[in-house]
Amino acid sequence: MNNVQKYYLPEPTPWPIFGCSALLMMAVGAAAWVNRAAAGLWLVSVGAVLLLIMLIGWFGTVIRENNAGLLNRQVDASFRWAMAWFVFSEVMVFVAFFGALFYLRVLAVPDLASGESGQLWPGFKATWPTAGPLPEGSFSPMVAWGVPTLNTVILLTSGAIVTWANFAIARGERGRFKLALLMTIILGVLFLCLQASEYHHAFTRQNLSLSSGAYGATFFALTGLHGIHVMIGTTILIFILARALRGQFTPEHHFAFTAASWYWHFVGVLWLVLFVLVYCL
Repeated sequence: MNNVQKYYLPEPTPWPIFGCSALLMMAVGAAAWVNRAAAGLWLVSVGAVLLLIMLIGWFGTVIRENNAGLLNRQVDASFRWAMAWFVFSEVMVFVAFFGALFYLRVLAVPDLASGESGQLWPGFKATWPTAGPLPEGSFSPMVAWGVPTLNTVILLTSGAIVTWANFAIARGERGRFKLALLMTIILGVLFLCLQASEYHHAFTRQNLSLSSGAYGATFFALTGLHGIHVMIGTTILIFILARALRGQFTPEHHFAFTAASWYWHFVGVLWLVLFVLVYCL
């Protein structure tokens, strides 16, 4: 019985209610902002700042508990399950977006050009990419060659480097671990910069924007949401590197990095699917 580990129960903390209040403030502010209320933007901004404070404070508490040796294997297993379910929930979000893209391309657009719907929109052709029957004006669709292909190479390379970092910390090679983290962060920033340049080119040279009907909306929704995930993953890796520079990871205890690597691999695989469905097909 002496070998049985007790599950760690944390001390009471205000961070959950703090975070819920921040999310509620952001939701109310967003609703007010959409309805052009003067206080909307302020509520969203204050809520975002409070949410950031909550994340820093709550994660800081968990890190201090871990460094103090308070978290045992049961807690570690719960962290792994939580991260796995989180990644799964993110996958489902993009499944919904890809489902919307499938519905538009395979069902909605052909229906608008045939049968009774075709009589409502004479001259509309069931081709993709399309702006739809209502928006006027022409645009140039995005092509796979160029920045998208380069970004694909960047994310694939960064995924390989993250795997190298995982092997390095497992072997206790701290120098290589830090170098791999730094290289991954640089590639993540480079990806975001290239995507920003692609957006600028789409706006200024190809007349493509969110208002460009079905194609513009789906393109920017999918690539923009993925870009946000790359930004979040890069930010997480920056914090992981900062902790690594302070010597907080060991070959036996480095799940924070493992969770970040899971997220980064998810971002990379997601981009491959997005690259095929959005740019190639």
